[in-house]
Amino acid sequence: MRPSVASPVSLDAVIGLGSNLGDRRATLQSAARAVAALGTLLGASPTYESRAVGPPQPDYLNAAVRLRAVIEPPALLELLLGIERDHGRERRERWGPRTLDLDLLWIDALAVRTARLVVPHPCLLERPFALRPLLDVAPDARDPASGERYADRLATLGEAGLRRHSPPLVGA
Repeated sequence: MRPSVASPVSLDAVIGLGSNLGDRRATLQSAARAVAALGTLLGASPTYESRAVGPPQPDYLNAAVRLRAVIEPPALLELLLGIERDHGRERRERWGPRTLDLDLLWIDALAVRTARLVVPHPCLLERPFALRPLLDVAPDARDPASGERYADRLATLGEAGLRRHSPPLVGA
């Protein structure tokens, strides 16, 4: 694990994308293009449909993209929040329905813990709908602190409730 430094560093990051309002696939494709513009797109997962966490609401469509970018994690977070806003994201209730949710799930060999950002995502190890797409784009990903293979964790959790919905967002 390398510490975060003051000057921008080259990050290999996986961003989770989710949507359960409107044209979910079109929103994820548009968001994938916006994320890709931040650096170099290294891969995109298929989309997966799953039940929502939280209050009753429509099912989510989830995916992940892998990005290489020269940026600090907090700055990347701010850009991702801007992309959410550009796609009509309104924060009204915790775990409520949303047009777009972008989560910085994982950064290769880096853990971040600040007041505004925790990477790996604090719920990653509990969520097959985040782990499965992450592993599609980063099959050898490990927790930077414990060294645990995410593939082993997903094998333990299982993938019940995940429905592979469509091909990757590549070329989105």
